[in-house]
Amino acid sequence: MNQPAVSEKVKTASLDALYALIHNDLKKVDALILDRVKSEIPLIHDIARHIVASGGKRIRPALTLISAQLCEYQGQRHIALAAAVEFIHTATLLHDDVVDESKLRRGLATANELFGNKASVLVGDFLLSQAFQIMVGDGSLKALKILSDASAVISKGEVMQLMTEGQPETTIENYLQVISSKTAVLFAAACELGAVISGHDTLEEDLREFGIYIGIAFQLVDDVLDYAADEKVLGKSVGDDFHEGKITLPVILAYNAGTREEKAFWARTLSELEQKPGDFEEALALMQKHGAIAQTITMAERYCSKARQCLSAFPPGKAKSAMLDIADFCTSRVY
Repeated sequence: MNQPAVSEKVKTASLDALYALIHNDLKKVDALILDRVKSEIPLIHDIARHIVASGGKRIRPALTLISAQLCEYQGQRHIALAAAVEFIHTATLLHDDVVDESKLRRGLATANELFGNKASVLVGDFLLSQAFQIMVGDGSLKALKILSDASAVISKGEVMQLMTEGQPETTIENYLQVISSKTAVLFAAACELGAVISGHDTLEEDLREFGIYIGIAFQLVDDVLDYAADEKVLGKSVGDDFHEGKITLPVILAYNAGTREEKAFWARTLSELEQKPGDFEEALALMQKHGAIAQTITMAERYCSKARQCLSAFPPGKAKSAMLDIADFCTSRVY
């Protein structure tokens, strides 16, 4: 069953202006990352290069780079710190794919599918160690605290998500707490670093809040895409959240609005993981019936509106426009 709500709602916003502004810096970030994953241990080198070179939007390090531009930073510290942000993110992807038993990411086989779970977890640990070495090398206790705190919160968020699996009665408040922790906190840290290294203490909170709101919106749309996207465009298997019993906002909304029979369906498929052919299509039909997909996108749009307001103190310019483009992209993207 096809769901047009995502791909036809609005034309996908472009991040071309963003990447044009940070192109040279992002090349330096990628070069630093590839240099840091060189190892005399072949397995570390192979897995790290596989996951790092597999593409993706690099949205988190991009936020550090563009935030630094927004704050008129003139040095080079943003390169290493953006790399640290990406290392943290990549390590969590390796660990998440093992926990979720994922087979595809960005259209390619996951590292755990190619190299096994044990190797993926250990190389994820290696990438985290690289992030912390970079953070210590930067020499700023403030930057170290921001990223180390974010890493701790991400871990808590992953455990919180695990505790909600199979529980469609999870409250919206608890769900938002989970995604704020496991996703939005790294967006927030990535943005805040731009103000920190620029010495603009008064701008740190604005950029941190921008990142939090963008991160929440990003995850909300991710949750929609797992049900409503074109798998070829998305680059990973649609329906993974459903098959794993993950509780996301579209599920919560459909469950809350459902009849007794519908709630029994969600309990069977998500709580008991007793799934049969046609159940995923039925889940999507129930979401359509109760407007759960549209409501989730609307909530994402509200968070993006809050994010835009966080930039009101900044003067107009290319960097600010590029950050506003990120907000537009979050709610219109189809991958």
